[in-house]
Amino acid sequence: MSSRKPKLILVYEPEKACFDRLVADGFPPQRATEISSYLAQSTDIAPEFAALAVACEARGLAFAPVALDDAAEALEGEDVENTLVWTLSDGVAYFRGGAAPALARLKGLRTIGADDSLFALCQDKFRSGAVLGALGLPAPQAGLARDGKWLVEPPASTAGWFVKPNRLGAKIGIWPDSRCYELAHALELSRRVFAAYRDDVVVQPYVAGRNVRASFLGLTPQTGVEALGIAFVDSGADFQTMADSMALYGETGEAAKAAGLYAEPELVAVADAQPVADARVRAIAGRLIGGLGLRDVFSIDLRVEADDTVHLIEFEVCPGLPCFDFRAYCRQQWGLNLADAMAATAAGRFIGQRRSG
Repeated sequence: MSSRKPKLILVYEPEKACFDRLVADGFPPQRATEISSYLAQSTDIAPEFAALAVACEARGLAFAPVALDDAAEALEGEDVENTLVWTLSDGVAYFRGGAAPALARLKGLRTIGADDSLFALCQDKFRSGAVLGALGLPAPQAGLARDGKWLVEPPASTAGWFVKPNRLGAKIGIWPDSRCYELAHALELSRRVFAAYRDDVVVQPYVAGRNVRASFLGLTPQTGVEALGIAFVDSGADFQTMADSMALYGETGEAAKAAGLYAEPELVAVADAQPVADARVRAIAGRLIGGLGLRDVFSIDLRVEADDTVHLIEFEVCPGLPCFDFRAYCRQQWGLNLADAMAATAAGRFIGQRRSG
């Protein structure tokens, strides 16, 4: 065993680096701002690097935040036994964070979070949905359209359809009319998304219910679905749009708060109102852990109906750690602030390694 001090390396892609690259690729500045807003958690966590360093030091760890563009050089020569890489931001198309776990694997370094194959899968909603369906999970079937043409026609629906970009998150490209009642309008939305973001759209039958977020952070490798935090996310609307998302996080969110436009959704524990649905969500999470390989840190978005019917919408391997919902989860489940929860998780992996060594 090496005598070097264990180190946690947090790799993140800054909003500005993404913005500059998108503008260089020909995106108008407004669209580049919208797309790069997905990386707002990198902006929001940066002020806490000092707190993370203190929390890690208290547990015998060194802490090093590393911008994605510097990651290849930073990981070179790191001690395999005493280095842990935590990727904060994902992406394989507009965003590039999925390169970080692959780089760690190339260097033989251990990671917090799912393996790099899932970083790619969760960034493609159509492919991800196909895999979830193959696992027998209750994910709505989807059609796929590109610039006004069907690549895969969606199932029939008496309740209409919901249209969203295939490879963009953080509600980018979701507008008030993204729930539509005619397939012709779904194709028009696909033209709008393609013109703005060069992306395809998934078109799913609309499912009723309240929005639910299930958050998970495994402070020890043995932590299971009992540690899920499952909450209704009530924003006062049926679904959140891009404008809602941009008003919550990052530099745009800070401006919205200053202008009095900030409206944080309310979190209500699902178990308090619908314990049967809570149990069903935990069973879905267990299937994702066992069948898909989710681990360490992730989130799941769902819709829950009043009769406890649960619809699995999507999962994230890089949930927004500094977002209000994950901070609340860390406080309620673990009694820790975000920095201490992250440091405790990393320290637990080193302790587990030593016990098994």
